[in-house]
Amino acid sequence: MTSATNLPVPLERAGTSPRRHDLDWLRVFAFGMLIFYHVGMFYVTWDWHVKSPSASPALEPAMALVNPWRLALLFFISGVAIRFATDKATLAKFLPNRFMRLFVPLVFGMAVVVMPQAYAELVTKGEIAPGFLEFWPTYLTFGDFSIIVPTWNHLWYVMYVLVYTLLLAPFAGSLRRLADGPAEAGFAWVSARPWRILLLPALPFLAYRLFLDPIFPTTHALADDWANHAHSFTILVLGFVAAKSPAFWRGIDRALPLALGAAIALGAILLAARLNWETVMASESLKTAVRLGRVLYAWVVIAALLGLAQRYFNRPGRALSYLTEAIFPYYILHQTLIVVVGFWLIPYALPAGIEAAVVVGVTVLGCVLGYEVIRRVPPLRPLFGLPLRQKGGAKPARQHVVAMAG
Repeated sequence: MTSATNLPVPLERAGTSPRRHDLDWLRVFAFGMLIFYHVGMFYVTWDWHVKSPSASPALEPAMALVNPWRLALLFFISGVAIRFATDKATLAKFLPNRFMRLFVPLVFGMAVVVMPQAYAELVTKGEIAPGFLEFWPTYLTFGDFSIIVPTWNHLWYVMYVLVYTLLLAPFAGSLRRLADGPAEAGFAWVSARPWRILLLPALPFLAYRLFLDPIFPTTHALADDWANHAHSFTILVLGFVAAKSPAFWRGIDRALPLALGAAIALGAILLAARLNWETVMASESLKTAVRLGRVLYAWVVIAALLGLAQRYFNRPGRALSYLTEAIFPYYILHQTLIVVVGFWLIPYALPAGIEAAVVVGVTVLGCVLGYEVIRRVPPLRPLFGLPLRQKGGAKPARQHVVAMAG
């Protein structure tokens, strides 16, 4: 599985059962992790848009334990969300609504929100002179730089979910019949033994890791990102098929103790491998084992998180209601805030702890204040994936809100 969906949406149990608050909470958790993961990218040695003077490998082992499952989980929930949305609306109503909820924020995000990220990166690389407003027209007219402009950066996830939704939606009826018939029988068999539900769904991703990943490196460029597409689209379809499967969710609950144990054990093994990376890289068999172990670890963690959320967090709350709508604007804003604040702080060479506190504090505050402005200004709402207010200023009826991440 590789590293947002139609998120967040009200996720309800089949029939007249209540809303899936557990998945709403899990979605909020996953996006919160994403924000802090991207803060971490400012401090590790991995390639990113800007880098702190304090960047070092110190955080890399911990981030390597988050990376395998963070976006796979969101793609899974995306598939669940699409199932519930297509069950409630005809294709003629669903597709135009979903297209606009994704396409408008993507275009606006690339043209306006992401542009400061490209500016900061190119100034840092010495490719352009300081001059924000002078750079913007060049950015919008496909200037010749070491990076593609205009770019979607973290909004690649929005584009991918848009494409996957357009591909999947015309087959939603057939997939629904598959899910409620043969797939449910398959889930009943898989769920009868906890080890099956922790191993068998991972098999396609293990195959992708062996046969596709070495040929198609992840690029987030859409046209040539075939291994990433295989991972991401497959788990999205799995979420769609499993969304209303009683057998699947019973199996996830039954497997929770084993999933937690396996996640801890595999995480410890992968952490040990990371801390002894030179030894691992010297052995082809060890390298392959670690790479396959990451794939299995990703699915086991997802299963554990689904089980924990289902068992302990299936309850509403005012905070959840607020964050359910806020999470997409947070997602759109957060990486630009991290990059811009980090870029501004670089010349000061602050101690790492103080610098990190400023980056996190300003990013969180910027997301909160940004959302408070966005939700109160009707013209801004669709630019950040929110429905327009109804006439007369009334709040819109509870609707599906689409959110992504990258």
